[in-house]
Amino acid sequence: MKGIIFTEFLELVEDKFGFSVVDEIIEQSELPSEGIYTAVGTYNYKEMVSLVMNLQKQTDIPAITLMEVFGEHLFSRLAKLYPVFLNGVEDPIKFLMSLEDYIHVEVKKLYPEAELPSFDTELQKPDQLKMTYHSVRCLYPVAEGLIKGCFKHFESEVQITKNMITESGNKVEFIINKL
Repeated sequence: MKGIIFTEFLELVEDKFGFSVVDEIIEQSELPSEGIYTAVGTYNYKEMVSLVMNLQKQTDIPAITLMEVFGEHLFSRLAKLYPVFLNGVEDPIKFLMSLEDYIHVEVKKLYPEAELPSFDTELQKPDQLKMTYHSVRCLYPVAEGLIKGCFKHFESEVQITKNMITESGNKVEFIINKL
């Protein structure tokens, strides 16, 4: 997992809960990186899971909620850091449909070692998209937050229905309705 995911997560935690909570969750987690991340580094995704689980213990907020909020935050940060990916796009559904064939292709050019989730998309109606998430990391709440963040960026309302295709969460179908 790319370091930017970790640095943005820790920034969000500091903004919402303070530096002492960041310090606590790093200390409580067994991290091979010792919690020292660079945006361009690559780290084991299990470190993120450990950080989220320890944040859950610190805040009593469910891990799924924490990951979803992080995904929403992450979209806004990535939109600011990489505005080129949003150039000429005026609709969140069109953006989401470009994820696999454009965005992820460009990310792989920049970071060939990046292990990205994959998304199958199928336009159901002009304002309805079926998007299927696939990842061994089972971080689908982050993906759901990213979808919500995308719609917020485009100042659009969204309704998302989630269907767990596998119990583990490595394959999840989102039915996304632009309202």
